[in-house]
Amino acid sequence: MKKICVITGTRAEYGLLKPLISKIKNDNQLELKLIVTGMHLSPEFGLTYKEIEHDDFIIDEKIEILMSSDSSIGINKAMGLAMISFSECYQRLQPDIILVLGDRYEIFSAVSAATVARIPVAHLHGGETTEGAIDEAMRHSITKMSYLHFTSTSTYKNRIIQLGEDPSRVFNVGAIGIENIKNINPLPKDVLERDINFRFGQYTALVTFHPVTLENNYSSEDQFKILLNALDQIEGLKVIFTKANSDMDGRIINTMIDEYVNINRDKYISFTSMGQLRYLSAMKYVDVVIGNSSSGIIEAPSFNVPTVNIGDRQRGRIQAKSILNCPAEKEEIVKAINNALKQEFRKSIRTLENPYGNGNVSNKVIDEIKLALSKQIDIKKKFYDIKGR
Repeated sequence: MKKICVITGTRAEYGLLKPLISKIKNDNQLELKLIVTGMHLSPEFGLTYKEIEHDDFIIDEKIEILMSSDSSIGINKAMGLAMISFSECYQRLQPDIILVLGDRYEIFSAVSAATVARIPVAHLHGGETTEGAIDEAMRHSITKMSYLHFTSTSTYKNRIIQLGEDPSRVFNVGAIGIENIKNINPLPKDVLERDINFRFGQYTALVTFHPVTLENNYSSEDQFKILLNALDQIEGLKVIFTKANSDMDGRIINTMIDEYVNINRDKYISFTSMGQLRYLSAMKYVDVVIGNSSSGIIEAPSFNVPTVNIGDRQRGRIQAKSILNCPAEKEEIVKAINNALKQEFRKSIRTLENPYGNGNVSNKVIDEIKLALSKQIDIKKKFYDIKGR
């Protein structure tokens, strides 16, 4: 049996990977090895490794890297500790291939350690762009260190090939988040309300705002204060906040959420981690998704729910017509939210097609990994030149 080592560092990433992890676990030709790191192991971020164990997965290794600081120095120290810890972990587990998703710094460290250890890497969601975050450089670096590539659109597949990767190892499979939406049974609205102890209002928004780590004009604190002021201007709006990740300045945003929610607990509620089922159920019933999270770009269109995407963090991603983009300015955010709540706009997106695929992802990924592992993998990659360029 071939050992596939899946690495997860955040609640959102695990939610996306969950169906893939489950199918690897149940495949009689594969042996699942699961490494949990980052936010999963932090009390501040909800100790979400417990959700993984509750889902009946065995965690083979827990790698502590999260520092108490979310400054650039703190993040760099966490990355250094991660590289050391992952290299030791690989020595113990001896995986045949590493499977990762996305662009975060802990994944960059895990893949860097795998590269030095000469372990091939399979990477999901490469080729995308997030021009307002340091994740942009992390993602493309992970691409160059990876052997197999599974993209969410054909445009992203072409971009990876443009980066010099062999087209025979690049596969457009769609976004795995859509597979979760297709396969879950959302909670009925009244059950969700009881479960989270929160009543939906005339209008209800799901808000997730992460730091824009490459922004020069406004700090994360300034931008989020502008967003909160904008929310105050929308009459009849209730808000479900999901807190920011452990990015630089993420704790500032989370502290501001706590203070804002404490003002009026009838109108606002916040979660460190809602869990996949409750989060997707909430997305189904809210009137608008607001913030700068990738879920507003990738998952929300499958529910035909409008998204107000703020600022530059997600700039460059392929978008459905349900996405309304605006700068981090109070008047522009208010205008975009009001437009999203208009019946005419909501009617116009009822039949939209999500550009991120139909949800048949995990089987394709596993089939290609098994095919690659059935042969002798040559990790000495050649740079693929696009002719005529």
